[in-house]
Amino acid sequence: MPSGHDNFTALLDSRTADLYNAGNLDEAISEATQRLADARRIAEDDESATGELANALEVLAEMHRQKGDFEKSESMYIEALELVDKQSATRAQQGRLRSGLGTLYDFNQREEQAIPHYEKAIESYETQDPPRSQDSAQLRNNLAMIYKSLGRHPLAEQHYLQALETLEKLHGGINERVAAVYNNLGSLYYTAGFADQAKEMHAEALKIRQEIFGPDHPEVAQSYCNLATACYELEDFDGMQENYDKGLSIYEKHMDASASSYEAVAADYVAVLESIGEDRKAQIITKRSQKVLKAAGY
Repeated sequence: MPSGHDNFTALLDSRTADLYNAGNLDEAISEATQRLADARRIAEDDESATGELANALEVLAEMHRQKGDFEKSESMYIEALELVDKQSATRAQQGRLRSGLGTLYDFNQREEQAIPHYEKAIESYETQDPPRSQDSAQLRNNLAMIYKSLGRHPLAEQHYLQALETLEKLHGGINERVAAVYNNLGSLYYTAGFADQAKEMHAEALKIRQEIFGPDHPEVAQSYCNLATACYELEDFDGMQENYDKGLSIYEKHMDASASSYEAVAADYVAVLESIGEDRKAQIITKRSQKVLKAAGY
C-alpha cells in the first residue's frame, strides 16, 4: 500500500469498506464506481461538492492501482489532483494523492515519473501539523531506491539517511524498519563501491535484527549473507566464509519459506569460493545445497 493507506480507508463508505476489508476488491470497485458516478452528477450542479468528487476519484484510483489496472488508476489520480489543486485541498489529501500516483509509476517501472510525486508527497507530509513522519520516511526510502537504480547514489544516500533519522526518532534504534534502512544503505554503499561502509551498515542491521528476531531468523540470515559479500570485496575471505556459512545454516532451518533465498545464496557462495581457489569447499557447498533443496522438494 502507498503511504497514507489508513487515511485512504477512512474515505470509504460502510458498504465499500466492508467489501474492501473482506478482500472483495472487484465488488468494492463496483460500489466505488457507483459512488463516483453519483459524485459527478452532484458536482455538476453544486461546486461545493467538488471535494466529495475528488474523494471518490481517489478511492477508485487506489483500488484500480491495487488491482493492477494502470491506465484507469493513472487517469483518476490525475483528475483528482487537478481538482484538489484548484480547490486548495488539505495537505493530507495532496500527500495521499501524490503518494498513490508516485507508487503507481514506481511499481510500473516509470521511475522518473514517480520522483516528482514522491517529492511533493514528502513535502505535504512533513509540513502537516503534526507531520506524518512515518509516511514521509517510507516515501524517502522508496525515493532512495529509485535514485539507487538510476545510479544517482548521493541522492539515494541523502534520502536513506533522512529516513533513518526519522525512524530512529520515532521508534528508537531497535526497530524492524530501522534495520531495513540500514540494510538498504549497506546495499547502496556496496553498489557504489564503498565496501567498508557497506560492511558497517550490514553489521548494524544484523545487530538490530538479532535483538528483534533472535539468532535464527531469515532476516538475520540475509544480513549475514550481505556481510559476506562486503567481506569478499574487502578480501577478508575468512570473514566471508564465516558469514556465508552462518547465513546458509539459518536458511536451512526455514526452507519452507526460504528455499529460493537459500538456492541463490548457495550459488553465490560457490562462485566466490571458486574465484579464490577454494574448489574443494565449493564442491562441498554444492553437494550440500543440492541435498538440502532436494529434501525440501524444491
